[in-house]
Amino acid sequence: MPSHVRRQAGTSLIEVVVVVAVAAVLAGVAAFALQDVGRTARLSGQTYRFLSELNLARSEAIKRNARVVLCKSADGETCIRSGGWEQGWIVFHDANNNAARDAQEQLIRRSAGGLARFRIVGNETVARYVSFSPFGGARLTSGAFQAGTITLCQESAGPAEGRQLVINAVGRPRIHKVTLPGCG
Repeated sequence: MPSHVRRQAGTSLIEVVVVVAVAAVLAGVAAFALQDVGRTARLSGQTYRFLSELNLARSEAIKRNARVVLCKSADGETCIRSGGWEQGWIVFHDANNNAARDAQEQLIRRSAGGLARFRIVGNETVARYVSFSPFGGARLTSGAFQAGTITLCQESAGPAEGRQLVINAVGRPRIHKVTLPGCG
């Protein structure tokens, strides 16, 4: 071959197919990772939203020097006994210490439910309400301290990432990350 003739350089069809296949695999992995990041961000957002409601109820009890309750509420007016916290909740001044909002008791805040595919469930002591005394401690209507755990997660048949709001004896909530066997 003469030295002045150049050989043409280019890519073959096989090389293009390999590059496209590798790009597709990387895009799939990235999409899965982004979906997981989005799920974690939504869970964290709902956790901090609920934490801020607990802190509001506690600070209002201290500020008002009176009992303030955070309870489950589907209608934004009255407390309910059944279902989970994801239905919605209200914060109110509980003048008669019965953990149920009566007509004359001032509504401080209401939060609508509709948290699609979220579950918010409290253990026995915080399943229906969290009540704060004028000193900021969580107290049952009987006067006993109200420590408990509220678990937040997104619906899942298998293992699920979750957050727990742990309320201690003095009424201070903290967040704990957990892996749950399922969330349904």
